Amino acid sequence: MATIKFNFEDESIAPVVIENAESGYSILEITEDNDIHLNHNCGGVCACSTCHIYVERGEDYLEEISDKEEDFIDRAINPRLESRLGCQCIILEDDAEIEVTIPDQSRIIGHEH
Repeated sequence: MATIKFNFEDESIAPVVIENAESGYSILEITEDNDIHLNHNCGGVCACSTCHIYVERGEDYLEEISDKEEDFIDRAINPRLESRLGCQCIILEDDAEIEVTIPDQSRIIGHEH
C-alpha cells in the first residue's frame, strides 16, 4: 500500500499520514476516504481548481499532468511549480511514498464532505 503524508498550510491542522492508499485512486479520493478536508466543486472531473494541492515529494508515483489540468492550475490560488489538482493525481504504484501540502481551504468556497 502507498503512503501519503498530508501537510497543511493552515497550521492549526496537524499533518496526517495515510499508510493504506491503493494505486489507481486519486489524492482527492484518498482525502475523501480518510476525512481530510479538500474542496472539490466539480466532483473530481478536472473542471475547476478547488482541489489544488502542492506535491512536495513523490511526483513520479502520480500520473503525469495533462494540458487540461495545467489550464485549471493557472486559475488556482497561489499556483507553484509543484501545483497539481488532487482529482488528477492518480497513484500509480502500491509502494509509492508521496508528500503533499493542502493549501489553506478557508478562502475557497467549495464542496465539503
